[in-house]
Amino acid sequence: MRGNPLIRVILTGGSLCLLMGGPVQAQAPSPQPPSMGQPGRTGMPGSNTPMSEQIPGAPTDTSRMQQKVDDKKFVRDAALGGLTEIELGKLAADKGSSDAVKQFGQKIMDDHKKANEELKKLAVAQSLGIPDSLDKKHQSRVDKLSKLTGAEFDRAYIKDQLKDHQQNVREFQDEAKYGSDAAVKDFAAKALPALQEHLAMVKKLNKEKRTSTTADRSR
Repeated sequence: MRGNPLIRVILTGGSLCLLMGGPVQAQAPSPQPPSMGQPGRTGMPGSNTPMSEQIPGAPTDTSRMQQKVDDKKFVRDAALGGLTEIELGKLAADKGSSDAVKQFGQKIMDDHKKANEELKKLAVAQSLGIPDSLDKKHQSRVDKLSKLTGAEFDRAYIKDQLKDHQQNVREFQDEAKYGSDAAVKDFAAKALPALQEHLAMVKKLNKEKRTSTTADRSR
């Protein structure tokens, strides 16, 4: 190109800028959306920490269980349950049609008498009032079984004890683990092995009774 050298320099520089502008602009990174945290985690936006770990005092499984365990209610229920087991144990020792049921009833009666004595001492020390007789609900269990005899009594007693001891073991485990009163927790922990033994015994009785009934029907 002929003419002014300065004009040629300006035109050449402008052309280079136009040629380089396209690639540079195409390589610019596109804006990213704000982070919402890792998928599959429950937490605040932009965080990988679960909600319960971010908020002070957020309830956990343990704290929820602690709120459900009432030490005073546990002591009252344990006293009523123990009195009921003593009365039912007397019935089994007297009315059971098999030696196994009679022996089981005697053991239940003896063990719960000891446990209730310990519970009375605890109640006095903790200034807790506990019942010394059965209420209407628990008395009805005793009255219902007292009307039965022979094998019918055995079946009903075993069924009652199986259900009752499954519940007792759960309640004593919860108190021993989650209770707030150290003395009540200690009582539950000490009484638990005997209850677990009772449950294992009545499970065995129930299995033997089912086996015996099946054998009788097949004859």
